[in-house]
Amino acid sequence: MPNRLSYIRTRINSDKKPYYRALKYPEITPSINDLYVITTVGDRLDLLANQFYGNVDYWWIIATTNPDVVRRDSFNLKPGLEIRIPADFQGIIEEFERINK
Repeated sequence: MPNRLSYIRTRINSDKKPYYRALKYPEITPSINDLYVITTVGDRLDLLANQFYGNVDYWWIIATTNPDVVRRDSFNLKPGLEIRIPADFQGIIEEFERINK
């Protein structure tokens, strides 16, 4: 998958100013194969994405999966949070690509 930001579409309005279409994220339903982890000191969304998916760019999957637990303005995670790590990240990426074409 290319960088998710490559899916942002730019348009020029009548004032010659660009505007951007917002990205849409798929609904990520729980699966019996998902992992649940308790965060520790130093855990970050990008590092967990790299650990579980082999790519730091997939941090948004973990953030989208845990909207009531993860802050949207930081990669840092407080210690002691229980977060869900979706197992089917390939399916999530394919759905993201499909809805943002």
